[in-house]
Amino acid sequence: MKPVSLAKSHGGIQGVYSHASEACACDMTFAVFAPPQAVEQRCPVVWYLSGLTCTHQNVMDKGEYRRMAAELGLIIVCPDTSPRGADVPDEKDNWQFGSGAGFYVDATQAPFAKNYRMYSYIMEELPALIGENFPADMERQAIFGHSMGGHGALTMALRNPDRFKSCSAFAPIVNPMAAGWSKPALEKYLGPDEAAWRAYDACALIEDGHRFPEFLADQGTADGFLDEGLRPWLFEAACAKAGIPLTLRMQEGYDHSYFFISTFMDDHLKWHAARLGVC
Repeated sequence: MKPVSLAKSHGGIQGVYSHASEACACDMTFAVFAPPQAVEQRCPVVWYLSGLTCTHQNVMDKGEYRRMAAELGLIIVCPDTSPRGADVPDEKDNWQFGSGAGFYVDATQAPFAKNYRMYSYIMEELPALIGENFPADMERQAIFGHSMGGHGALTMALRNPDRFKSCSAFAPIVNPMAAGWSKPALEKYLGPDEAAWRAYDACALIEDGHRFPEFLADQGTADGFLDEGLRPWLFEAACAKAGIPLTLRMQEGYDHSYFFISTFMDDHLKWHAARLGVC
């Protein structure tokens, strides 16, 4: 691991780092904000997974998380959304697949299986790196994300309830098996058998018996992707049927952008902090 950039912010350090990833078979870049409390003690870790077309930088530049993270004493980890590089297979004219669109799955289909292993990268390789190199309390982890990253957060929490103390999402893709912008990607990464897709679909995971203590989700009513790509009411119905508490807040007039995310970032961080035992 090597630092790309380091900057002091709100008494803590916002860093960007790169490393050679075994899971993704390429160099990967990620961002970590270490709050001022991390100088003297290990701090809980909150993972933020970004959406389609994003890198680690979008939320780092526009998410406005550092002030509250510094106040609460939270380490914020922002991974990239896909493997990248000249040798990584891609569809450069397709923003819904390939570079910037890893969908947080472990691909099984050639030629993508070698590099597109974002599930293993975030669940195994990157946590080991964080635990070894930062003052992180890996016994206290939370996860949240936006859009494709909200999908990743929900599925990882449902599949790993012992790992994460809390999970929330901004405008998540809750049923990617049926959504137009994600169904083609799942087929290319995982093959035509839809049974293999269910491990990466929050609604399907709940139908198949996976559980998590509770969720928080914010969704803008002016989001252009709401009716066709996001459809949070499907997740609401799945949670209700399974008896999983869900706080779904439909935020009037907000769209899909970081203006929306930054508005409610403090709420989510406070919500996670309470469940991580720091406030």
